[in-house]
Amino acid sequence: MEKKIFERPLIKKLQTGMPNKFGTKTEYDPITDIDGVAIKGLMAQYGSPLFVISENTIRETYREAYRAFSTRYPRVQFAWSYKTNYLSAVCRTFHQEGSWAEVVSGFEFEKALQNGVAGKNIIFNGPDKSTADLTMAINHGAYIHIDHFDELFLLNELADKLQKKPKVSIRVNMDTGIYPQWSRFGFNYENGEAWEALNRIMLGKKLELVGLHCHIGTYIMTPTAYGIAASKLADLAVGLASKYKHNISYIDMGGGFASKNTLKGAYLPGSDTCPSFDAYADAITSALINSSISPDHIPMLILETGRALVDDAGYLLSSVIANKRLADGKLATIVDAGVNILFTSFWYDHKVTPAQPFGYHTEDMIIYGPLCMNIDVIREYISLPPMKKGDHIVISRVGAYNMTQWMQFISYRPKVVMIDMHNAVHLVRENEDLSYVCQLEKHPEHLNDIKPL
Repeated sequence: MEKKIFERPLIKKLQTGMPNKFGTKTEYDPITDIDGVAIKGLMAQYGSPLFVISENTIRETYREAYRAFSTRYPRVQFAWSYKTNYLSAVCRTFHQEGSWAEVVSGFEFEKALQNGVAGKNIIFNGPDKSTADLTMAINHGAYIHIDHFDELFLLNELADKLQKKPKVSIRVNMDTGIYPQWSRFGFNYENGEAWEALNRIMLGKKLELVGLHCHIGTYIMTPTAYGIAASKLADLAVGLASKYKHNISYIDMGGGFASKNTLKGAYLPGSDTCPSFDAYADAITSALINSSISPDHIPMLILETGRALVDDAGYLLSSVIANKRLADGKLATIVDAGVNILFTSFWYDHKVTPAQPFGYHTEDMIIYGPLCMNIDVIREYISLPPMKKGDHIVISRVGAYNMTQWMQFISYRPKVVMIDMHNAVHLVRENEDLSYVCQLEKHPEHLNDIKPL
């Protein structure tokens, strides 16, 4: 007969809600499937841990965001942020929906080209664009967003060398009431630096100024900040039309929209406090429509949002390795997914849900990953039913940044699967093995001879 799991008796303070004889019910119901595909079956076939991406959720979220902006503004274009998740299956899903590519490195530019995106539909951001990167972007007719004067001067040189007129925009940083102010990127609006950059471009006549760009921060919970930013970019556009009789083609508001994840230290869950796409769209489009931009030259509105479009589509499935009691008596559950593949656990209190039915008894616990590092903490505090070795959990809203900022550390990175619109499962990234990890390594010849130890 299987030995029953012993859990010590405890006295639990009831806070709110209608209790039953065991106390208050846990916050979540179990997650036993994703898009109709059983969790247990996925893990049996593809192993643990396992990333799962819902194509249906990606498309639904994108269409909701596009609806919010396109019903409020006449010309809207989304550009998928490659740094948020550059798995080809994810990028191609967004491109099928009509999204351009927004990249911040030569590597991401090459990946966008490989994914079938034409250069004219690529926006090149970031402070580190090499001569080779800029040459590639110019030759492909991409939109280059200038970050600093050194880049502007280099583009002038390349324009002469290549005998081409690069299509450029400038990135503008500004005070929108958000702290900390992202002033390290682009040209400042308040001190006149942005105008100096625009004047140099217009008077130099070597570059084709096509747009204005800003990205005011990340996980911005205040839509009115975007309204302020849009108003300031509109002011620059009006100034260009007045001084140079030059009308820009687009205003790019960047990204930074919050997802429904809960930031560490937040009092309320992100699902309750995250602004809707409609709220962001109202703030941005109202500022542009009510500006002094000529109705005959309304610029296209570009959005580069990443996190808010893909976070909800990602799941990380993991298995319980062990349970133990810490020195203070607190229950610790160890799972096989660590912070090396869940980087955003440093930012968020991710929703963690058992993947099998459970009762009403819950206990406050800490969830550790498998790494030999004390910082390997998935959740510092959570109330869940006790789970035994071999049980499974689902970590939700992990689609943004985890599959680009993950690292191979101590353990191999796992498989990634995508569930398509017809509930079919596709392997979109293979798991690593020793040959993959070691394929770029070399060693001096004198280390070839290793005697048996």
